[in-house]
Amino acid sequence: MYTLNTQSSSQPFAHDLTDVELVAAAQQGDPRAFERIMRQHNRLLFRSARSILKNDDDTEDAVQAAYLSAWRALGSFRAEAKLATWLVRIVVNESLGRLRRRGAQIVPLDTAMDADAPQTEAWMEHNPDEQPERLAMRAQVRQLIEAGIDQLPDAFRTVFMLRAVEELSVEEVAAALAIPEATVRSRFFRARGLLREGLARDIDVSMADAFSFAGVRCDRIVARVLADISGQISPRS
Repeated sequence: MYTLNTQSSSQPFAHDLTDVELVAAAQQGDPRAFERIMRQHNRLLFRSARSILKNDDDTEDAVQAAYLSAWRALGSFRAEAKLATWLVRIVVNESLGRLRRRGAQIVPLDTAMDADAPQTEAWMEHNPDEQPERLAMRAQVRQLIEAGIDQLPDAFRTVFMLRAVEELSVEEVAAALAIPEATVRSRFFRARGLLREGLARDIDVSMADAFSFAGVRCDRIVARVLADISGQISPRS
């Protein structure tokens, strides 16, 4: 068993460590290793959780909880899986669990959905008179994109977030969500079409800035997680 060494070594920390090396260093209690893991994956995990929870504060809490779960389960990480994929699975499960505890209706990510069904189209319909907050956001394209993504059907939203915004490959998304690659392709295609219908020419503007992960938010999550794990038992080896 290992414990977190809150006193960082004076030796410089290598920037080219592999996932396996980072995990191994974190298991040995090096706080810099787990901090590196978090900083490398913060945006990915935030976007993954945000696609499910649709609320920034809830998402931060879910990401923090997911990192704590990952810390405790570091010993279960296997080199055949990408660390990013493993972490996405954890944060997705954490986010879905939070929805279940709220009693929210959840559409499983592996559930089939007819992309042409009328109820699917209804997700993107809106009456401007009934949603004045959306009118206020029209001045900023990035906010419009985020609003459009939030309104995608549950089964499409996470696929789109990982595939288009985070730019994971089809294979990586399929592995992270445990769904067939063909399903990833079809849901991504349909989600993009729905967004184009809803946002017209604005869909491709500032895509890279959608759900930006500001430095302050990144630092806050890292600091909270490191503070939490410093007083806990070591990750399981």
